[in-house]
Amino acid sequence: MSRRLAREAVLKALFAVDLGKIPLERVLEDVLAEADLAPQHAAFARELAEGALAHRDESDAVISGLAVDWTVQRMAAVDRNILRLAVYEILHRPDIPDSVAVNEAVELAKKYGEAESGKFVNGILGELVRRRAAEEP
Repeated sequence: MSRRLAREAVLKALFAVDLGKIPLERVLEDVLAEADLAPQHAAFARELAEGALAHRDESDAVISGLAVDWTVQRMAAVDRNILRLAVYEILHRPDIPDSVAVNEAVELAKKYGEAESGKFVNGILGELVRRRAAEEP
C-alpha cells in the first residue's frame, strides 16, 4: 500500500511539472512532505519521479505509437502522466513486474481520472506489454 501512496505522490508531482512547469525538485519536496511516506517509500517515489521525467520524451513516443487516434498532448493530463509513469516502470524498472505497473496505473486512473480513464490506460499499457512479450525470444 505504501508503494501505491508513493505512486500517487509521483503522479501529483508529474502533473504539476507538466501543467505548472514547476521544477520537479521543488514540487517533489512538497508532495513528499504532504504524503508523509516512510523514508524507503519516499526514496522509491523520488526514483520513479526522476526516472519518469528523464524518460518523458521516450515514453511519449511509445504512448503515441500505441494510442490510436490520440496525441499525447490531447490526452487528459492525469491520464498522460499516469501513462508516462507506467511506461517508465515497464521499460526501465525490471524490479517492478509489468503486471504490477499496469495494475497500479489503472488504479491511479480510476482514482484520479475520468470515468473511462481506467479502461483507456489499461488498453494502452496492455498493448505495450503484449508487444514486448511478442518481441522476447
